[in-house]
Amino acid sequence: MSLQMITVSNNIALIQPGFSLMNFDGQLFFFGQKGWPKRSCPTGVFHFDVKHNQLKLKPTVFSKDSCYLPPLRYPATCMFKGSVEPEKYQYIIHGGKTPNNELSNKIYVMSIVCKTNKKVTFRCTEKDLVGDVPEARYGHSIDVVYSRGKSVGVLFGGRAYIPSAQRTTEKWNSVADCLPHVFLLDFEFGCSTAYILPELQDGLSFHVSIARNDTIYILGGHSLANNVRPANLYRIRVDLPLGSPAVNCTVLPGGISVSSAILTQTNKDEFVIVGGYQLENQKRMVCNIVSFEDNKIAIREMETPDWTPDIKHSKIWFGSNMGNGTVFLGIPGDNKQVVSETFYFYMLKCAEDDINEDQKTFTNSQTSTEDPGDSTPFEDSEEFCFSAEANSFDGDDEFDIYNEDDEEDESETGYWITCCSTCDVDINTWVPFYSTELNKPAMIYCSHGDGHWVHVESNAGFPY
Repeated sequence: MSLQMITVSNNIALIQPGFSLMNFDGQLFFFGQKGWPKRSCPTGVFHFDVKHNQLKLKPTVFSKDSCYLPPLRYPATCMFKGSVEPEKYQYIIHGGKTPNNELSNKIYVMSIVCKTNKKVTFRCTEKDLVGDVPEARYGHSIDVVYSRGKSVGVLFGGRAYIPSAQRTTEKWNSVADCLPHVFLLDFEFGCSTAYILPELQDGLSFHVSIARNDTIYILGGHSLANNVRPANLYRIRVDLPLGSPAVNCTVLPGGISVSSAILTQTNKDEFVIVGGYQLENQKRMVCNIVSFEDNKIAIREMETPDWTPDIKHSKIWFGSNMGNGTVFLGIPGDNKQVVSETFYFYMLKCAEDDINEDQKTFTNSQTSTEDPGDSTPFEDSEEFCFSAEANSFDGDDEFDIYNEDDEEDESETGYWITCCSTCDVDINTWVPFYSTELNKPAMIYCSHGDGHWVHVESNAGFPY
């Protein structure tokens, strides 16, 4: 294992606890920035480019038919192979917290529609669910299992705000464990079905999950009701016959006590668990190897990385899976210095060789997926959120340049979406959505029906 410090050349304050990384064909993309996106990158999705131990965040764009994607912290994400184009990967994003601390119950599907050496264009679509729709939550997991030639999403765990009838001024932001139900999600037809399994008695959040074929393994997690991190190890198996799905759960021995750990894949049958917490204010400094052989799971400790003194003494840490056995870690900067960084960042390599494409297994560490990279940020780190400016992009090549001069053709790049035909927005009394940009609103509020937010077209005549 090797640990290297990473220098962030621009927009370092956008990186905060709760972010996610998406891995498309070896390219990483950052999602879940601090604060609402600015006009310099209205998508809030950045190319996460690490070269020679230096990180650059480069803006991406959305296609014209994309929906609005808010920056979400602590969502559940997973990679999914679509049935129409199975050779192409998609990312599923569910739940999470907005910058206003509102919880999302929506599902977004992210895919790449165009990629050049200078620009990546995503398509983001919102998927509606019917049936037993999971409540808005964060700190949960979503995985995809495959059985009998079919696939289904499996959602479990997380936290949600207490019921509105119980919320008072003092307890307005109080959260509770979600019920330990297992949800099967059909991404093609938008159907959701909840299953109650007797082996799952307590709600869990910030756990680790690994999906292999028709089985999901749930490790660790934090029970908010009991304030414990039980040494859980559950095996959830999903069978998809022609009729109704069959879901069963088995409690296995040999679990570990950890929450908010990061999972990364080192080879076809081996994974490494990094970081997390074993107590509320105590980081878990040891790492574990999770290996599979003959459909059996084994967890053992491995050699501890040579952590730096800053990492050892920090109260919190957070990060995400970069794929190929590599983990991105962050710790708070030293605020005792006159000039200090918001965070210090490191890259931990748990494997020397890259993973081949055919070795990838769909895994998820509650905000993490398999070898791609989404891993669970740390629930204890939420108070460490700092202000961010997103318009200071460093441009040493054409791809990096994204400034006000680009705004004139934003309608061509497609992220400014027109409203409904019956929209009754008064352009003279628009309400800016981004409070930091009162003179250049990126969105306005339409009061038609139940009300909705509308992207402003660059040529719509709104006051700039």
